[in-house]
Amino acid sequence: MKFMLIMHGNPQIWDALTEEERNEVMSGHGPFMETVKRSGEMIGTVALADPSQSAVVRVRGGVPAVTDGPYLEAKEYLGGYYLVECDSRERALELAALIPDAGVEGLGIEVRPVLFAGTADG
Repeated sequence: MKFMLIMHGNPQIWDALTEEERNEVMSGHGPFMETVKRSGEMIGTVALADPSQSAVVRVRGGVPAVTDGPYLEAKEYLGGYYLVECDSRERALELAALIPDAGVEGLGIEVRPVLFAGTADG
C-alpha cells in the first residue's frame, strides 16, 4: 500500500522555535530518509519552497490568468511529503511518528492512502 506522509508548515509555530530546535527538526530528516530507504519503503520525497514563491494559474474564458502567492490565506501550507510503500496503515503511522516534525508541538504528519499514482513513462 502506498501512503503520503504529508508535512504541513505553520510559520507561527516554526518562528516560535529556537534556532536549535529548528536545526534539530531539519537535520532529523536525514536519519528518517535513511531508515525508510534501508527498509525499502521509500518511493520519493519532496520539500516545497515557501508559498510566497508560488503562483496560481486560473483559466477563465479560455484565457490563463496568473497571480503571485498562495492560493488562499491560511495558517498552514503544504511544506512537503514523503511517498512510501509499506504493508499496512499501522506501519505508515509508525513511519510518520519518526518524522521530526511530528514531535513539534502544534504540528503533525498527515497520513493519507494513495488511490492512484502515475509516472512519466506509464
